[in-house]
Amino acid sequence: MAQISTSPNDPVKQFSVFTENRVGRLHDLTSLFKAHNVHIMALTVLDTTDCAIDRLIVDDPEKARELMVSNDFPYSECNVLAVEIADESQLTGTLAALLEAEINIHYIYSFIKRPEGKSALAINTEDLDVAAQALASRGFRVLTQSDIAR
Repeated sequence: MAQISTSPNDPVKQFSVFTENRVGRLHDLTSLFKAHNVHIMALTVLDTTDCAIDRLIVDDPEKARELMVSNDFPYSECNVLAVEIADESQLTGTLAALLEAEINIHYIYSFIKRPEGKSALAINTEDLDVAAQALASRGFRVLTQSDIAR
């Protein structure tokens, strides 16, 4: 599989990995990433009737793609907003900026860990560009893929 080069301004990639609803499948995925030094920066799991959808953000999307393809983990990917916040007190301001811009939010989940003790939110909206502009205009830092790389 060809390596895709990343630019410092690339948006944050989210993978939606479709795993069977069986004990240990999420462990299999996370162990695979750990064994190949791919760090999971944010994670949420949605349980459906037929499968689980593991949404995750990693520090090395190219390596994650290669691992998922070669280990039969079906996935899709999309861009999401990653917004840095100092702590939970900034959640209301983040949501207010999106409300003011009349942006619908599809879902939000938080990062597991960020450098310097800062938090971040992964946000999927109907219009990422307008949402990013609305957040930036209110003083929020929208992160790029290179900002979350280790």
